[in-house]
Amino acid sequence: MDAIATTCNLAPTTFDLDLPDWLRESLRESSAGSEQTVSSDTVLISQAFEFAYQLHEGQYRKSGEPYIAHPVAVAGLLRDLGGSSTMIAAGFLHDVVEDTDVSAEEIESRFGAEVRQLVEGVTKLSKFNFSSKTERQAENFRRMFLAMAADIRVIVVKLADRLHNMRTLEYLKPEKQHQIALETREIFAPLANRLGIGRFKWELEDLAFKYLETDAYRQMQELVAERRSDREERLTQVVGILRSRLEKAGIQGLEINGRPKHLYGIYRKMERQHKEFHEIYDIAAVRLIVQTNEECYRALAMVHDAFRPIPGRFKDYIGLPKPNRYQSLHTGVIGLTGRPIEVQIRTLEMHHIAEYGIAAHWKYKETGSSNNTQITAEDEKFTWLRQLVDWQHDLKDAQEYMDTVKDNLFDEDVYVFTPNGDVIDLSRGATPIDFAYRIHTEVGNHCAGVRVNGQWRVLDNPLQNGDIVEIITNKNGRPSLDWLNFAVTPSAQYRIRQWFKRSHREENVARGRELLEKELGKKSFESLLKSEPMKTVAERCNYHNVEDLIAALGYGEITLNLIVNRLREALRVGLENEPQETELSPKEFVQSCSPYPQSPISGKSNPIAGIEGLMYRLAGCCDPLPGEPIIGVVTRGRGISIHRQGCSNVENVPGEQLVPVSWNSTDTDNGRPQTYPVTLQIEVLDRVGVFKDILSRLSDQHINVCHAQVKTQDGKPALIDLSIDIKDRQQLERSFAQIKKMSDVLNIRRISQVDE
Repeated sequence: MDAIATTCNLAPTTFDLDLPDWLRESLRESSAGSEQTVSSDTVLISQAFEFAYQLHEGQYRKSGEPYIAHPVAVAGLLRDLGGSSTMIAAGFLHDVVEDTDVSAEEIESRFGAEVRQLVEGVTKLSKFNFSSKTERQAENFRRMFLAMAADIRVIVVKLADRLHNMRTLEYLKPEKQHQIALETREIFAPLANRLGIGRFKWELEDLAFKYLETDAYRQMQELVAERRSDREERLTQVVGILRSRLEKAGIQGLEINGRPKHLYGIYRKMERQHKEFHEIYDIAAVRLIVQTNEECYRALAMVHDAFRPIPGRFKDYIGLPKPNRYQSLHTGVIGLTGRPIEVQIRTLEMHHIAEYGIAAHWKYKETGSSNNTQITAEDEKFTWLRQLVDWQHDLKDAQEYMDTVKDNLFDEDVYVFTPNGDVIDLSRGATPIDFAYRIHTEVGNHCAGVRVNGQWRVLDNPLQNGDIVEIITNKNGRPSLDWLNFAVTPSAQYRIRQWFKRSHREENVARGRELLEKELGKKSFESLLKSEPMKTVAERCNYHNVEDLIAALGYGEITLNLIVNRLREALRVGLENEPQETELSPKEFVQSCSPYPQSPISGKSNPIAGIEGLMYRLAGCCDPLPGEPIIGVVTRGRGISIHRQGCSNVENVPGEQLVPVSWNSTDTDNGRPQTYPVTLQIEVLDRVGVFKDILSRLSDQHINVCHAQVKTQDGKPALIDLSIDIKDRQQLERSFAQIKKMSDVLNIRRISQVDE
């Protein structure tokens, strides 16, 4: 640490590095001037660079360049956004606490509390390791949003860090490229969008696109390049006409030009609208930048006078800005050659906000107080952020939190008005119930009706842009469990569940018991509730006891299907672990509730011919299915065990214990086809959505999935173990065929308990 004990004074010529001009100038001024002649900002920036340079000396990136090139690039991005000297200094220093021996306290002593706060905030976002990938991501994003709530600049520094890492991603291994690109697309690009930093958002999306869909990215590049000359000529003509008309009207066009749309935006529009490249009309757009809001609308009239407007393609984001404060007029018109063109009209200030987002309106005071950078209640543009911070304390399940995060990053907003004219933004598809809970929890809890645009409406009717919504409350009103079926926003769903959880526990328990008893039958129901398998189900569903589980079923926090499926697994494990010498009677009540065919005592029709009147069970080692050749084995105290012919467990069984059996032609349970458990193992390429695609194919075959486990390992294919219910061998073969068609599936096989 002796080398960094004092602030360095390094001449720019000593650096074997291509420094940007702005940094060279700062270093020159700081080196040549005195404290009286050099600004404090220049001194801070120069000293932060010099300190980082010495600390990272001898460190290199995967590309082979000195590591200091990365902090320099990050600081440059922050400078381009208009960040203060404090932010630029944090850009230089954002990795030193994590990658060197310097402490946060030393950062503060050298550069002040504000720089330390930013550096420490960025460092915290990348220091946590958890056993589960989902838990690790959820915790990281919890920390991220807490850091954002304390100082929004932390996430801006992190975005600059991620952008430069994406620019140099080519030097990493393919699996690492895919992981970082996927996280960038799912989390960081949407964050940049929510903060309104269009420059970062577009480039992050395009870079992620490059590594996640390489072939599609190259195709987009080629298609855009092919039409470039034709597109530029067409836009030049349009720009000339508009410039002439604006000048005649006395409107000074500060900027009139054509702009290319970023590649991922084109690709997403083609995918979303199922169109070919030549059918997308806004590959490029004309942008008009004028001086005042009034001139925006005057310019719009001239655009519509010069070119025929396309119905339904006009959007006024000036009168109704986006949540990230984006403002502009968008319109689609038919150009000179009959091709559609998008035109955007905005003021210079609006353009600056569109490019730089929150960075265009830094509100931070330079007084040194850490409280000066907190997001206040009146900052309505960050309502979504405060909600995420609040919810993270309530949502215990990591996957639920991740779903909530992504829903709130990706949702499309619908804008409605209160009777007083206040604008409320909600998720697309939101209902009056979502609106009521957005106003206040008590408004939602006591909602008795709604008037939309002065007309009475039902509560499950989705709201539309521009609706004026008036909630009618009743002091005796109470939530309905049915609201969970159409409430869209996580906050409304959460508050409805909380009300039922706290207010009517006895009713919830009774309702849950009624649902479960109706599904499983009355026989030995009370004993079942007290059984070990049911306690296991409660634990696996993250409830303290069985009563909490039943109450959750009653107020809709957990589904009946999930409980029954978990119970199947618990019952099956219990039966297979039971020694064959033991008697059946202690578990007779469990067998009577089991969804698996065990014996005629269960009340189900006998699917096995040749053992009429005898107790039997389907062997868990091979899980035989109707349509497969089977053999019966006489066991002690367990009746006849039915195996697939060829099962390894039958090979050494004496002949006198074998019983010839076959499947009955009719196999129904009270008119419904019986199902049988089968366990599959699927080897797949690890990509987002592959598991969902597999489940979709099983759903198309009307196959229930009882249990699933996904095993991943860096650089290797993922293994998916599925326990499913199958009617017969033909249904299983059809499912195999559908799954094998997927390009990501490498192998699929049926496994047994012996395999595991």
